Amino acid sequence: MSSAQVSVDRERCIGAGMCALTAPEVFDQGEDDGRVLLLQTEPTAAHRAAARMAAGVCPSGAITLAEPGSDGS
Repeated sequence: MSSAQVSVDRERCIGAGMCALTAPEVFDQGEDDGRVLLLQTEPTAAHRAAARMAAGVCPSGAITLAEPGSDGS
């Protein structure tokens, strides 16, 4: 079974920190600029729901989560 793939766009990130608050096992914030840091590109099953929620609450849309079977076909 394949896992979810998380990617971030640090240029798009505004440093709100919602991702790090929602899924601290998957995301952090850079000390220098406050922008998103990706800790896990493939979150475990236990962290996948939090990663999905973090992507949903990101005000700048800087987080993308591609899950198995979600290729749009």
